[in-house]
Amino acid sequence: MGELIHTTKDHKQVTVRSCWLLRKNIRGGSQEIIEIDKDITEEKKIQEELGRLDTMKLVSQIAAGISHEIRNPMTTVRGYLQLLAQKKNYSEEKSKFKLMIEELDRANQIITEFLSLAKNKAAPLAAHDLNEVIRTLSPLLEADAASQAKSFRTHLYPNLPNILLNTNEIRQLILNLVRNGFEATGINGKVSILTYLEEGQVVLAIEDNGCGIPADIVKDLGTPFLSTKASGTGLGIPTCYNIARRHNAAITVNTHEEGTTFYIQFPVAKT
Repeated sequence: MGELIHTTKDHKQVTVRSCWLLRKNIRGGSQEIIEIDKDITEEKKIQEELGRLDTMKLVSQIAAGISHEIRNPMTTVRGYLQLLAQKKNYSEEKSKFKLMIEELDRANQIITEFLSLAKNKAAPLAAHDLNEVIRTLSPLLEADAASQAKSFRTHLYPNLPNILLNTNEIRQLILNLVRNGFEATGINGKVSILTYLEEGQVVLAIEDNGCGIPADIVKDLGTPFLSTKASGTGLGIPTCYNIARRHNAAITVNTHEEGTTFYIQFPVAKT
């Protein structure tokens, strides 16, 4: 008895709990092997999601316990660095003060992501046009692309129905995924945002032409502190998964050697 991966007639892979029995004939010799399979694909998905939620619960407990205690002394240190940087005695050290303040700000941003990841309280949602949220972000993302000699474009479905959103959280999700896309691409890097309707849902797709995500990483996407980047915190993608969950949205990923696309499927707001 054990678990196996089977391919169905329509070429889908499913996980089965498989039991093999040896059947003997009346003389005691081996006659045939009987294989009994039970599809446990959904059961495995539920187990993985429960494991992810347990991890998120642990992260939230850690974040609630230490984040504010770390942030308070950092604010004090930053304030004194700003004061010292303005004194004539330290005019030659301004570049060093600037570097220290920037590093404190970077640490503060990591803490902000940490707290966002640990957030369990439901965000207030209201009916919004997803396209409008994307349009307001586009100038910032175009500037990001230009500073890295990369391209950014949008393909927005006209007259998209409203969906229930917390605009601040959706902006954060889009910024995280688009900036990840920029980092994943090399020379002539391209990142696109698309919106469209599919089976009564509004779909937000963010695609890049990078090198793709390793297969051993894809199955664990959304796990805190998992990162393929040398300087990555591993908090950006888990934060996106948390935001999607709070919006009753689902995230799926299609990745290969020529690029990666994140699909976020939102239910249409009832009128």
